Amino acid sequence: MASSILEALDIIANKITPIDKEIIPIEISVNRVVTEDYIATFDLPRFNNSAMDGYAVKVSDAGKNVTCSDVIYAGDNPQMTLEESQVIKIMTGAPIPKGCEAIVPIENVHIENEVITLPSNIQHDGFIRMKGEDIRKDTIYLAKGEIINAYTIASLASQGVTHVSVHRVIKVAIFGTGDELRPHFEKIEDHQLYNSNSPMFLTRSRELGCDVRFIRTSADTLEALEASIKSTLDADIIITSGGVSVGDKDFTKVAFTNLGMQVLIDKIDIKPGRPTIVGEIGKTIIVNLPGNPLAAMVNYELFVRAIIRKLSGQNILHHNTVQTSMKKDFSVRGGKYAIVLGRYDGKSFEALTSQMPGMVSPMQEADGMILITPDVKILESGKSVYMIPIKWEFCSSKKEELFSK
Repeated sequence: MASSILEALDIIANKITPIDKEIIPIEISVNRVVTEDYIATFDLPRFNNSAMDGYAVKVSDAGKNVTCSDVIYAGDNPQMTLEESQVIKIMTGAPIPKGCEAIVPIENVHIENEVITLPSNIQHDGFIRMKGEDIRKDTIYLAKGEIINAYTIASLASQGVTHVSVHRVIKVAIFGTGDELRPHFEKIEDHQLYNSNSPMFLTRSRELGCDVRFIRTSADTLEALEASIKSTLDADIIITSGGVSVGDKDFTKVAFTNLGMQVLIDKIDIKPGRPTIVGEIGKTIIVNLPGNPLAAMVNYELFVRAIIRKLSGQNILHHNTVQTSMKKDFSVRGGKYAIVLGRYDGKSFEALTSQMPGMVSPMQEADGMILITPDVKILESGKSVYMIPIKWEFCSSKKEELFSK
């Protein structure tokens, strides 16, 4: 029995486990997912310091004439104590001296003949960066499951962290099926086709941060398929396309089953792409996608992306949506849960007029997709819809509403 779209996504979220971890230098950890909470070992800033070039002052001296007794630079360790009627010149980032109650920026004072006149309104603790106001000691500043970016690395470096524990890069193996398919770099006969799916999935998986290898198209025999499968079982995900329907030579599911595949999802109630299978052999996730390019693409975007998120250990697993509106009327047949591809201009969603399962060209035009329920037969101009982006990653820690109804 076919799983619903939401059931399939729940199975991915609940039954697939993240891959193992490794420890790497922080400088090469961008886009990796941390495997543990990182807790601050000290406050940041480590001491109260000046937010401006200016003067360390007493609040009671507001509006008075004062004299400057000393200067403190960033990196100094001041030992003096500030007294009334005096100020201490201080540079940005320099430690606050004892007795200081505020910093007055240099542009806010009047200086004449070495006499400094302070403004009449001085706020207590003004322009002082307080110890721990950025990161507090013993608090989590990077949580398990977060994706590291350049600014995350700034936080790690600020705590003196040199190496970080992350989930390793996901290994993906891709091969196609079908005697009629040939690599795009070979000459073909009139009765043959180029394999567009495998290069598409290879490059898309790389875009999503995976380490990918390509296995040449397997012939449509059980023996050939099983040989291809055995050669890729060290991968975390094996992606195939074609051979999962009901044709006389559609052996893909049989070949994986012969090698011990436990089926997690056997067909999905979706148009296009119903004959999509997800299973596992040991720790290797198997994804059998349809052979029709557009059908394979939309199922990759919905389900393989979700699998990659879960394997990578991310704590934001679920598709998120952009709420927008239809730019023009768009009619559908209705009666099935379906995917509609379209262009998004930042204001509205325009469905592509031609998007049949076997097509290639709509894929490069689409910015996003909307999911519709069987009762929808027309999406009127101005109707509010939920779009899942394709060309950028947008996900959530909780399940969001996906269907436009």
